[in-house]
Amino acid sequence: MLRQMPEEGLTLGQAAKALGVSADTLRRWERAGRLKTVRDSANRRRVPSDEVERLSEHPARSRPGDQLSARNRFPGVVRSVEVDGVMALVEIEAGPHRVIAAITRDSVEDLGLAPGVPATAAVKATSVMIERGS
Repeated sequence: MLRQMPEEGLTLGQAAKALGVSADTLRRWERAGRLKTVRDSANRRRVPSDEVERLSEHPARSRPGDQLSARNRFPGVVRSVEVDGVMALVEIEAGPHRVIAAITRDSVEDLGLAPGVPATAAVKATSVMIERGS
């Protein structure tokens, strides 16, 4: 549930965080007519609470990772994890593909990544994100 918001609604950044998308995505949605915004007294965009609730209840918006397209996801198995200081290299074997991602040591620990663990490489632009598989 959303917490109490100012009368004008959420800032674009707050709304983006609540919906699990970027502020740029909200700007595109606004231009395309998929999102209604208002302007506050300083002429900044605000997203009304009913718009945030409407978009967060949309069936296609269940979890942040779910909105990535299938072509960007490489389910596989962790083959190696090399930790050095605060960073780590994680290699995932995904069918005929090998994906190597540089992620933080904390992410490796939080996801419990180790050789043999199922994981999915989610590729977006030049970044590779790792999520633990089931």
